[in-house]
Amino acid sequence: MRKQKNSYHHGNLAESLLQAVDEIATKFGLEAVTLRACAKLVGVSPSSAFRHYSDKKALMTAFATRALDELNASLEASNAEAAARADDTFTAVGLAYIEFALKKPAFFRAMWREEGLYTSDEAYQAAAQRLSTRLKSGFADALVDDDPTRLSPQELLVWSSVHGLANLLVEGPVGREQTLDEQLQQANAMLAVLKPAISAHA
Repeated sequence: MRKQKNSYHHGNLAESLLQAVDEIATKFGLEAVTLRACAKLVGVSPSSAFRHYSDKKALMTAFATRALDELNASLEASNAEAAARADDTFTAVGLAYIEFALKKPAFFRAMWREEGLYTSDEAYQAAAQRLSTRLKSGFADALVDDDPTRLSPQELLVWSSVHGLANLLVEGPVGREQTLDEQLQQANAMLAVLKPAISAHA
């Protein structure tokens, strides 16, 4: 594994360590992530890393918090862009969710792996709440929603479908030999089948 010495600016080591988590987890899986491995990749001593994160669980909690916020921002942006173009927001948001997982598999895998996180961490809880609120709001405002405080059956069906396909694509049982574009085409086809079922019960 190549060291990246001097790859961070003073005061930005915490951010560099999160980037190292992404690199290691993407290549070797979440189980391969340790504070020492991240410190080595960044090019600092383990003691420097421990000054920012007390242990691996703290590091992974910060990483999962980042993942939740980035997915939330991606869903928000896709909805706004589709609405501005008068495009289909339902499809745009669903594809954004799946594309996020495909492009950032380590983030996708880490978000809800609660056994490896400090789930009582305030920043993590706030990020999870922000994403939950967006998903309960008509699946990022892509569906008609009468009660933004809970997941309706329609919202739950959409979330289960897009998250399930994203997981199948990321873990490999589906689309193993496909390019990213081909995987997204497959996702688009699934959403095209799903949309009428949702609309019929809206």
